[in-house]
Amino acid sequence: MTLNRTILAALALAAAALLGACSQQDTSKPAKQEVSIQAVTTGAKGFTVGALMSANTVYVFFDPQCPHCGHLWQASLPLHKKVKFQWIPVAWINASSLTQGAALLGAADPLALMNEHETSILAGRGGISASASVPSDVEQAIKANTKLLNSFGAESVPYVVVKSARTGQTIGRDGAMTTAELADLVGVDATL
Repeated sequence: MTLNRTILAALALAAAALLGACSQQDTSKPAKQEVSIQAVTTGAKGFTVGALMSANTVYVFFDPQCPHCGHLWQASLPLHKKVKFQWIPVAWINASSLTQGAALLGAADPLALMNEHETSILAGRGGISASASVPSDVEQAIKANTKLLNSFGAESVPYVVVKSARTGQTIGRDGAMTTAELADLVGVDATL
């Protein structure tokens, strides 16, 4: 009886994780380090959208193949007038994660390309087309992003790192959120 409860509890936890986030394929875990803004700003490479002059910066680790990341992208759009977002691609899910992440990092207009990409992902069409040839410096940047995310002990993407405007506390949280939940996490008003 206890074994059945344990199995059911494990299945329930797995189902809950699948509902709001994508997990990485490689389950080897490095030593965990504390989530910090400084570690992200010095160790990650992403593209910035939103209110570029905002004091609030939200760092989002995402896998381009993750539909939950697409939902968080959509939820973030109404906050772009108040908050600066840095989207940091990682390569957890498959080979397209790296090539699409590289295309997004190299985009002349990352906002437009990310909109196109996430619309395609959410429609089940697999995202933008991307060259299989990734410059080595970009590949290394995405691998470094992935390693940094892993070092935080993240279990899934999207993974948000933010310093709350209300509390001043650095928070790391995984999973998709609504606009209101994201605004609350950041510590800003969700209304425009």
